[in-house]
Amino acid sequence: MSTDTTAGTGTGTGRAAHTADSHDVIRVQGARVNNLRDISIEIPKRRLTVFTGVSGSGKSSLVFGTVAAESQRLINETYSAFVQGFMPALARPEVDLLEGLTTAIIVDQERMGANPRSTVGTATDANAMLRILFSRLGQPQIGPPNAFSFNVPSVKASGAITIERGDGKTRAEKATYNRLGGMCPRCEGTGAVTDFDLTALFDSAKSLAEGALTVPGYSMDGWFGRIYSGSGFFSMDKPIGKFSKREMQDLLYKEPTKIKVEGINITYEGLIPKIQKSMLSKDPEAMQPHIRAFVDRAITFSTCPDCDGTRLAPEARSSKIGGLNIADVCAMQISDLAGWVRGLKEPSVSPLLTGLQHLLDAFADIGLGYLSLDRPSGTLSGGESQRTKMIRHLGSSLTDVTYVFDEPTIGLHPHDIARMNQLLLQLRDKGNTVLVVEHKPETIAIADHVVDLGPGAGTDGGTVTFEGPLDGLRASGTLTGRHLGDRARLKDTVRPPSSSLQVRGAATNNLRDVDVDIPLGVLVVLTGVAGSGKSSLITGSVSGRDGVVTVDQSPIRGSRRSNPATYTGLLEPIRKAFAKANGVKPALFSSNSEGACPACNGAGVIYTELGVMATVESVCEDCGGRRFQASVLEYTLGGKDIAEVLALSVTDAETFFSEGEARTPAAHKILGQLADVGLGYLHLGQPLTTLSGGERQRLKLATKMGGKDGIYVLDEPTTGLHLADVEQLLALLDRLVDSGKSVIVIEHHQAVMAHADWIIDLGPGAGRDGGRIVFEGTPADLVAGESTLTGEHLAAYVAG
Repeated sequence: MSTDTTAGTGTGTGRAAHTADSHDVIRVQGARVNNLRDISIEIPKRRLTVFTGVSGSGKSSLVFGTVAAESQRLINETYSAFVQGFMPALARPEVDLLEGLTTAIIVDQERMGANPRSTVGTATDANAMLRILFSRLGQPQIGPPNAFSFNVPSVKASGAITIERGDGKTRAEKATYNRLGGMCPRCEGTGAVTDFDLTALFDSAKSLAEGALTVPGYSMDGWFGRIYSGSGFFSMDKPIGKFSKREMQDLLYKEPTKIKVEGINITYEGLIPKIQKSMLSKDPEAMQPHIRAFVDRAITFSTCPDCDGTRLAPEARSSKIGGLNIADVCAMQISDLAGWVRGLKEPSVSPLLTGLQHLLDAFADIGLGYLSLDRPSGTLSGGESQRTKMIRHLGSSLTDVTYVFDEPTIGLHPHDIARMNQLLLQLRDKGNTVLVVEHKPETIAIADHVVDLGPGAGTDGGTVTFEGPLDGLRASGTLTGRHLGDRARLKDTVRPPSSSLQVRGAATNNLRDVDVDIPLGVLVVLTGVAGSGKSSLITGSVSGRDGVVTVDQSPIRGSRRSNPATYTGLLEPIRKAFAKANGVKPALFSSNSEGACPACNGAGVIYTELGVMATVESVCEDCGGRRFQASVLEYTLGGKDIAEVLALSVTDAETFFSEGEARTPAAHKILGQLADVGLGYLHLGQPLTTLSGGERQRLKLATKMGGKDGIYVLDEPTTGLHLADVEQLLALLDRLVDSGKSVIVIEHHQAVMAHADWIIDLGPGAGRDGGRIVFEGTPADLVAGESTLTGEHLAAYVAG
């Protein structure tokens, strides 16, 4: 009988490696997703590979759009056709060959959903474990785990039921049904109650017919006017200020009531419950700007007096373990909660306690021990959201998995980056492939393999300029290699402040009655370890004041039809310039309006749904992907039609609209702002869905720059910025300050700290150990003192 010498699993002398061990790379050939230029590359498995390059060079297109996307698509295809029918259809990435893929787990920068009912505990299964724990050990015992859930209401019902008997007869009996839920009935599990400012809902001096309602969308010219006039509950011609109590009750608070208007059966509902359902059930960040402005103006939110903000019903709050109810436990700092769980010794729930202990310890390991489980998930920063998603993977038993991270050091102080690096290495050492898109030198330094894309951004990028070990990158001469050792130096002189913004008694989240004067007319940088209270200070005490405009990390909301021209308002002056030059309507020059190609409705592509198979996207044959009717493309401005103008890059368009027949000052101004934030390579008609996280944030910054507000608050503007681009950002911040603006930056990047006129450092630690001002002064004083963690790291950075 013959022996297969390749079948052994050992590694002893004379024994050949198993054939299966030869599949040690992920092989990509001919990748052309977005701006990738037919690139081919081999990524080593079970190693930590970092992808570098300027923002827009194609890193995300290669890692997320190609490798991770194809892995996800192949996994989805393993499900039955029935199951696939309920899943999103994923198209195959534009690539010739992908070999050696393993299951990809994506941990991206998208902030966690800001549903008002979502908390850190519900997002990580910690609450689910605690509910089981209290249902078993809580005294008095009140019911199953749902009795402790603030998302489950109590239900009571009674009525007749039919009982079948053996002789074929039935008997009707009265029955009652009770289900105990944990939801506070007053606030319906949100922890807050709303109070309406009635003066913001209507003008009491006017009648409904005269347009008394000031709620967005409630025009009397449309369907609402017909409903109100046909309801018969009140007079349309009487001023609202003269309504009787009954009429006011019907207008504002009436319960849903069936009525007939113009022969149509409809449901009439009072104005306030209708607003609560249509507006207050949504995430404020998802609202259109005018709706958000109305909500901020007309509605105040206050802590629910019945549950004191805990969201829970009295029964859930009455059941305790060791004197603490589930609300008390969820309000504890997670590092303290881990100690409390460790002190519980109950054999009957030992496996549950072990699992909960591992989960809470993972929070501490990842640097989030300062959070509490009742913290709303919508208040987490981008970096905190990403690390919260990481928690479920740290204790995973899976190996040979491809973990894909998008800038995991976002929101991390230099002190915290070392801890994050250790977690990435732990995942690798378990036998996983770790792919990281990153700009921070500290994380690039731990890579086993580096892939540098470039040389530029957009159409100037999309090629692999270097792949190999870190030492080779330093010597490669690429843009990343040249800037890897960059160090900033402290400014010789700092600008004097013109005045100050006073903050008194700030106590949001972990802040401890902070009093601080923030200098105005200068560049101020807020620093401190993650969780020290920087964002809490800004969101709780600075944002929302008159003249303050905040550019945060929240994603841009837009469809695949949205592009930089539509988002920034640039398309409006361009359309008007085309219309004026050709004597036609501006609507012709919008691919979402009259000028759209009728075959593809202005999308430029035809989407063909193939049931459970991937949706096929093909270029529209009628317009050739140009999105406009042929007749519209006959109109030109400066020798170019509208499709050619939208295909221009920002830099080219800036030149085009600055002179000659196409000179359009309004468009030129917006293009200048886009160029100022380093987006000169973007195409005007490029879909927003193809932009990276850093590009999206800088696009938002560009739209805010043209306003008259005097104070700009930027939340980590270096997010997604390559080392070479940081210098350009600093120049932009200087221009803003020199033009008379005040700039306040929450930032961890040492180059931005060194460039500041004034630094406010919070700490000394995170959570309960932070929330205090530990330093106020110039960067030079911070470095000289080295009295804080920030001071130590900044001193080491400028010293090189």
